[in-house]
Amino acid sequence: MGKQHFYETAKPQETAVLVSVPNYRQTDAQTNEYLDELAFLTETAGAATLKRFVQKLDKPDIRTFVGTGKLEEIRAYVKEHDVDMVIFDDDLSASQVRNIERELQVKIVDRSLLILDIFALRAKTAQAHAQVEMAQYQYLLPRLTNLWTHLSKQKGGIGMKGPGETEIETDRRIVRDKIALLRDRLKKFEKQNFEQRKARSGIVRVALVGYTNVGKSTLMNLLSKSEVFAENKLFATVDATVRKVVLESVPFLLSDTVGFIRKLPTKLIESFKSTLDEIREADLLVHVVDVSHPSFEDHIAVVNETLKDINSAEKPVLLVFNKVDLYLQQREQEMAEDGAEVRPSIEDLKATYMAKMHAPALFISATNKINIDELRDELQRRVAELHYQRYPNNV
Repeated sequence: MGKQHFYETAKPQETAVLVSVPNYRQTDAQTNEYLDELAFLTETAGAATLKRFVQKLDKPDIRTFVGTGKLEEIRAYVKEHDVDMVIFDDDLSASQVRNIERELQVKIVDRSLLILDIFALRAKTAQAHAQVEMAQYQYLLPRLTNLWTHLSKQKGGIGMKGPGETEIETDRRIVRDKIALLRDRLKKFEKQNFEQRKARSGIVRVALVGYTNVGKSTLMNLLSKSEVFAENKLFATVDATVRKVVLESVPFLLSDTVGFIRKLPTKLIESFKSTLDEIREADLLVHVVDVSHPSFEDHIAVVNETLKDINSAEKPVLLVFNKVDLYLQQREQEMAEDGAEVRPSIEDLKATYMAKMHAPALFISATNKINIDELRDELQRRVAELHYQRYPNNV
């Protein structure tokens, strides 16, 4: 019997370097935190981060985003380590992509393209696929002058999950036709969703909102006793999921929605209109916050700003701080290391946010089921109150 030969069929993991160009007002701590988030996005998309490059500028270079010296430094590293791509923590213009690519001779990915790529990976339903595809085409349209030749040289991977990436002959007219077609398809989905929501009238609707990866899906599973995909990755949930929940004989509909993030591409928000309608038409928002994240207050601000953008900022909100167990562990560790209190106690946080919100602020752990009964009681009270206000004849 002849000697057997085995061949490696698994594709090697792509490698990336990250680039940030903060202005002088941004602190080093903020820059590191934003790059941590970009690294997490990169990991979620399936690539490994090898190095980070930072250059503080009053404003990015109009031609190459970074200065000549920094570009040369990146080029040397990319060449020496055979890096697959360079990922920028901002959006780049078509000419910037072209100029940087000419200098570095590797794939160039900006923040919006990276997020769109993750949404393409995460989309499960036909509607979510159509929403992501439309956002991708809208992203590509102003960049068509150079993008198709750029794509023709690539072998797939991050940023290459876009529609029709091998069709070099694709032009603006074809892309516009595709966008129009997708828009019509999404209108049909919206009509179906509207009919479904109309059929749900007479019952209070509650939507879980929050920054990405705060534990909304885990909380959804806990409250609705259902199996919604939950993972420690950004944008684990792209499609809105709706479940009927009954607490103490009070029924309501609970929806888990796509997580928000800093610099979420505008086109993506527009494309996900019907998913965001679950938030717009909700009677109560449960704003879930990862209290263990060092920048949770910034995350609250990003969510509030996005709610304002979709005309949902005035809705009643129940603020729920999740991962309280992690927060307490981190606080204990810091006190042991520094010998002094660095973070406020849960009691102090509760008092602060109750004063801000003029309403209860709950501190829970969805994973370890800490204070879940308190959350259920408050939800039941708020839903019963809303049901009486909205549907007095149906009590």
